[in-house]
Amino acid sequence: MANPRLRRRIFPSAHEDARQALQKTEPPHGRAPSYRLAFQDLDFLLRDELRPVRLQLELLKPELALQEKGIESAVVVFGSARIPDPQTAAAHLEAAVSELRQDEPDPPLERRVKSAERTLANSRYYAEARKLGRMIGRHSDDHRMVVMTGGGPGIMEAANRGAQDAGALSIGMNIVLPHEELPNPYITPELNFQFHYFAIRKMHLLMRAKCLVAFPGGFGTLDELFETLTLIQTGRIQPIPVLLFGKDFWSGVINFQALVDEGTIAPEDLGLLTYVDTAEEAWAIIERNGTGREGNSLGKPNRY
Repeated sequence: MANPRLRRRIFPSAHEDARQALQKTEPPHGRAPSYRLAFQDLDFLLRDELRPVRLQLELLKPELALQEKGIESAVVVFGSARIPDPQTAAAHLEAAVSELRQDEPDPPLERRVKSAERTLANSRYYAEARKLGRMIGRHSDDHRMVVMTGGGPGIMEAANRGAQDAGALSIGMNIVLPHEELPNPYITPELNFQFHYFAIRKMHLLMRAKCLVAFPGGFGTLDELFETLTLIQTGRIQPIPVLLFGKDFWSGVINFQALVDEGTIAPEDLGLLTYVDTAEEAWAIIERNGTGREGNSLGKPNRY
């Protein structure tokens, strides 16, 4: 909410300045680009030299919106955009199998079938992410413990969808990519943000985080996970629970113990991670560590 004292200021608002500039009579030599107000000159704002200003704008816009909504804290869910819901995965497998011919080997199609089988098996993570989003949503008061995702399809969609199932707000932090799908339809519309800069997006994903749940994912999920672990390990943000959903997946993909054995991380660094395999396990840890009901207060938002 705007500060009442600011309403009494004697200078006009930027909106008023902009309207006045557009209503001015045409200058004698025409409206050259140089005559535009700087904040109304899109060509100027998109110059390479204005990148620091665009970074600041991208930091400010979501922050002001979340402040105005009174959003205090979030449970952040990372995960693959390529894991669909079980129904979709089953349909893809059925379509691939229907094309197979028993009398004619087709290695590319056989690989497609194997991939579809793997995707169907992994679709259980979509179901669990949706269930977890629903659990969080049922205990959210729209200001604390709000579901926050990267805003895309797959696991992100599932978590936002679960929150919507519970009638709760949820946040999506989408990123502009050459081949990325549109934001998933389950994000609360006024809490759906679009980013250009990965660094600013990752900062926003953590600024209100009270728990991170990392479902199976690829490079993007690994990037977000390791940045979070680095910030906690180095004391740049307050410690938060980091839950790795799917022990078989994560222990197969990353050998954290090998990092200890090689001396590149300390044995106690393994304590930054907790493996979970069900939404119920994850929620029990979130509730114990994040709601402030059992000894641990929410504390201040991370402002690194």
